[in-house]
Amino acid sequence: MNPPPAVSPMASPGTPALPALPEVDPEELKSYVALVWGYRAGYDIASMIHLGHELGLYRALSGGEPVNAGELAVRTGLSERWLLEWLRGQAGARILTYLPGADGPGTGRFALPPVGEWVLADDDNLATATGGFIGLPAQARVLERLPEAFRTGRGLTYDDHGPSCAHKVERMLAPWHRHALVPRVLPAIDGLVSRLEAGSLVADVGCGAGLALIVMASAFPASQFHGYDLSAHAIERAEANLGATALSNLTFHLIRGEEMPDDGRFDLVTTFDCIHDMTRPDLVIAQIHKALKGDGIWLCADIKSAPTFEENLERNPMLGMMYAASVLSCMSSALSEPDGMGLGTLGFDPGTAQRMATDAGFSTFLVHDFDNPTNLYYEMRL
Repeated sequence: MNPPPAVSPMASPGTPALPALPEVDPEELKSYVALVWGYRAGYDIASMIHLGHELGLYRALSGGEPVNAGELAVRTGLSERWLLEWLRGQAGARILTYLPGADGPGTGRFALPPVGEWVLADDDNLATATGGFIGLPAQARVLERLPEAFRTGRGLTYDDHGPSCAHKVERMLAPWHRHALVPRVLPAIDGLVSRLEAGSLVADVGCGAGLALIVMASAFPASQFHGYDLSAHAIERAEANLGATALSNLTFHLIRGEEMPDDGRFDLVTTFDCIHDMTRPDLVIAQIHKALKGDGIWLCADIKSAPTFEENLERNPMLGMMYAASVLSCMSSALSEPDGMGLGTLGFDPGTAQRMATDAGFSTFLVHDFDNPTNLYYEMRL
């Protein structure tokens, strides 16, 4: 009689044994384990950055004066014990500087370096990173829904993410809108500033929380501005932002880009960091073409990307994060309807942008690079 087949300890009777793991170099294994756990550590540290921003800890640490947990507790009114654990973690992540105390272990102080103030304590400069951490709690909830998206192919809309998504996008884009749009970007478009000063009709498609429009409407009071977005959360936030101003030349509309007026009334249409998120960017681009006057301009900002994955893999050190953002948000939004094109975060590269603009009828396509680390700017005319 033949002996029964061997089974692994976890296998049920009759189940073939699992193959042994392949032999690997111990040092290579150690490095790969460190790589994978490094990303897990990054998630936890990112969560602590979110807490530091939410609780105002980076602002409380501004000024360069080293503090201990007790002193920070007095400044903030928060628990000393919880602050001590957070401070030590931030120092361990090299986000804060640790200065050992003269009286031995446990007596040191913590400081936010000057560059940290730019990146973490000041929300209103071109180097700030705080907007990237606002939506982490909501992102964790989204993550629970993504297995179903992988099974069905159907993604989540931005409103499915909840109100924090509009807030996150607003905070991420706000510094460039406030500090670069009027002084740097618009003057680079030939003849545009003089037209806006004289009085033009302007539309922003995918306007989000409306900050770009508020900046432009403030700078060019003779012009009239309209914002269009399909996100109820975004338009609600845009209306709140508008209500904090005295502007009377700006109106928001809760409609899709494909539904904006198509009678050739606009002198300028803008789209900022949103075309790649749209389910049918081709239809929106065609509508923008119809919405513009004969001498009108479409100004589009979108993600810097090479035309092939191989080129991006070679050039982009943040590529893994950008594809993760696509799965979590951008591609998910672009596949949230049955006929979604699903461009994703890196899908609207200059070649794709030019091809889609040409297909819609645009004859002029110019690329502008303003040293924005994330976006290129495209200028298109009929």
